[in-house]
Amino acid sequence: MFVLQKLMWIIFYRYVNNFKFIINLIMKTTKILFIFLITGICLFAKPSLLNNKIKNRTLVNTSHLDNLYQKIEIDGKQMGIIHIYANYPEYKYVDAPGEGIACVDDAARAAIFYMNYYEIKHNSVYLNKVEMLTKFMLYMQSDNGFFYNFISSDFKINKTYKTSVAEPNWWSWRAIWELSEAYNFFLKYDKSFASEIYPLLNKSMIATIHWLQQNKPDTLQNFGGFNIPSWLPYGNASDQAAVIIKGFLDYNKSVRDSVVRNEIIRLCKGIEKMQAGDSSTLPYYAFLSWENKWHLWGNNQAEALIDAGKRLKNQNFIKAAQNEVLNFYPYLIKYNYMSNFTVIHKNNKSIFADSLKYGQIAYGISPMVLASCKLYNVDKNIQSAKIAGLLGCWFFGENPTGKQIYNIKTGVCYDGINNANEINMNSGAESTIEALFAMLAIEQNPIAKQIVWNYYDKHILKH
Repeated sequence: MFVLQKLMWIIFYRYVNNFKFIINLIMKTTKILFIFLITGICLFAKPSLLNNKIKNRTLVNTSHLDNLYQKIEIDGKQMGIIHIYANYPEYKYVDAPGEGIACVDDAARAAIFYMNYYEIKHNSVYLNKVEMLTKFMLYMQSDNGFFYNFISSDFKINKTYKTSVAEPNWWSWRAIWELSEAYNFFLKYDKSFASEIYPLLNKSMIATIHWLQQNKPDTLQNFGGFNIPSWLPYGNASDQAAVIIKGFLDYNKSVRDSVVRNEIIRLCKGIEKMQAGDSSTLPYYAFLSWENKWHLWGNNQAEALIDAGKRLKNQNFIKAAQNEVLNFYPYLIKYNYMSNFTVIHKNNKSIFADSLKYGQIAYGISPMVLASCKLYNVDKNIQSAKIAGLLGCWFFGENPTGKQIYNIKTGVCYDGINNANEINMNSGAESTIEALFAMLAIEQNPIAKQIVWNYYDKHILKH
């Protein structure tokens, strides 16, 4: 500071007749000193106490999911399963009537969660569970390349029940998604097991591509005044298309296949055309789930488009996802969520033909959290991260009941909200896994994490 003052006085006497020069010099010097001051504060100030407070706290508790996991042996082969249901208050295993004790649908999602968690924790317990669950996936594959879904209490495959038949459907898409991730995962950690996965994975890919290419050509159909694509699974199931895209993208990480790549693009373009409304018109850029209907659960379209946009360097896919995240999600948050609706477009106006508020489940909130977090990773728009945080608060009471749905201390996530006064306090595999997906995503986003912990401390910790 002394040197600067001396320099200013020398310049003053030398240029005493140049008043304008002196004023400008003083202003510039003051500006420089101000910048130094602010920089010093930023560099040496301590982080906020709240940031320090949440730094070592975690939203993720795998205890209940670990409890639902069981290692079994079938025909001399060890594998892992995830029990479907566990009921309040003891949370003991409960069979699903007509279906069985465990299914591919849940085992696939659990394995994917454990893979993601292992990459952070590097705990061999999770590595083993991924291997065992993947072996269950391989065991459940049918000769046609698709997957049976359920096994019974005697460990026999349920091959006849309508949600267990080996066909192109949700459970097969999730199996392909899991095996695709597992193949890449074990290329890093166990190449010999990866070589076991690949032939069966490839068989599923061939069967799925063949099935998709038999769908109707790239034409549109009209539902409720909306032009809907006809080349998605079962014509216009954009929710199922999203899961297929996730599996195909993982497959193409290690197996570069132009046919698979082209199918990813075709499915993404179909999902784009399922987007309805705009920033001021219902349903505010939401991706319709099926025909002109939307439902809360299982809408991974935005997340799939973000992943595809990044991988294929297609900004249009990312932009479509961004429109849903920044417009439709805030609408749902504002009105305390919806369960489903049918929208019709008539006379240049969109209206809900019908809508329901309940039930609300973790499987509906989780995909939106994942999409919002992934969007932030791409565009660094703080609003995306804030939306993820606000969505995450649903699990802790920012919902129609005002009650906690996910318990950090136990890892239990209730199976849903039945109405404004009633919670389904059972805690099955799907709710548990989807809650953990959401918590893990929020955990990796400091803005969303801060919002959730602030809410938790204010509404749960203090009561």
